[in-house]
Amino acid sequence: MVIHDMAGHLIRRLQQQSTQIFAQRTQAAGYDLTSVQYAALDAIANNPHVDQATVAEIIGYDRATIGGVIERLDTKGWVRRVVSEQDRRSRELSLTAKGNKIYLALQPIVHELQADILHPLSQAEQERFIKLARQVVWHDKSADAA
Repeated sequence: MVIHDMAGHLIRRLQQQSTQIFAQRTQAAGYDLTSVQYAALDAIANNPHVDQATVAEIIGYDRATIGGVIERLDTKGWVRRVVSEQDRRSRELSLTAKGNKIYLALQPIVHELQADILHPLSQAEQERFIKLARQVVWHDKSADAA
């Protein structure tokens, strides 16, 4: 088997391309953030008062290193951390007004670049690719039925 026929190699290359496209498009629009930081913003925006460990779980990131991601978002003034009233050891996360403004401004950029990541594929092929990727990542057998 040659490397160009190996799923792991192709997935790694696609991830590299995806990261590069994300960085190019967001930087061109004047935003300094990584795709992981965007994923964290999205998780926080869609799960108000979520804790750091849950953000890591939602975005499939390591709990030990999510702290650095959240710290950078906090330093940028995009995220607020507040001690949880239910568990004093936990910090509840929310977007600041500035973070929410940035998150909303990023929506069309991130939406548009998704098609660019899979540009060689037709719309139907892109939809099928997403269904198959979900099935592999989430082990979701129902994705194959759709």
